[in-house]
Amino acid sequence: MKIGEKIRRLRQQYGLTQKELADRCELSKGFISQLENDITSPSIATLVDILTCLGTDLKTFFDDDSEQKIVFGPADCSVRRDEKRNSEIVWLVPTAQKNLMEPIRLTLGPGGSTVPDAPHEGEEFGYVLAGQILLHIGGRTCRVKKGESFSFAPLAVHYLENPGKSNAVVLWVSAPPSF
Repeated sequence: MKIGEKIRRLRQQYGLTQKELADRCELSKGFISQLENDITSPSIATLVDILTCLGTDLKTFFDDDSEQKIVFGPADCSVRRDEKRNSEIVWLVPTAQKNLMEPIRLTLGPGGSTVPDAPHEGEEFGYVLAGQILLHIGGRTCRVKKGESFSFAPLAVHYLENPGKSNAVVLWVSAPPSF
């Protein structure tokens, strides 16, 4: 890992000049320049000061972003089947519970439904990939067909139901995660 290069990227991300960063950290512009060009290395205390001025910390800074998984396949997914409700939830991103949103693929067999979800903060979005569903929100019911989407604030009890004779498949995204 090239510390200087990573500090330069962070500084530029915040729209700071070398002088502005140096002033915030009570360092010289020359030191920041040498650091970014990997001519010198900071002490741990100085690095902590610089990172604090750049809105991060040592742990986050040294987590290797290049190793962060971006593409996920079937082997990365978690699946939960509910025979009673004739449904299957597939978590498409294994770390979604730690993220701001949680995408799932929901399959509802004929007559299948999700468990009614209590009101909560956030937003819900869905796109029907196959079949059709009934979206129940409080006392309101909306029919959503293949190729249509839905979006709502989950301020009332809500759930999905498949009134059809074939499977309904929905890409559903909750923010924050709620499944």
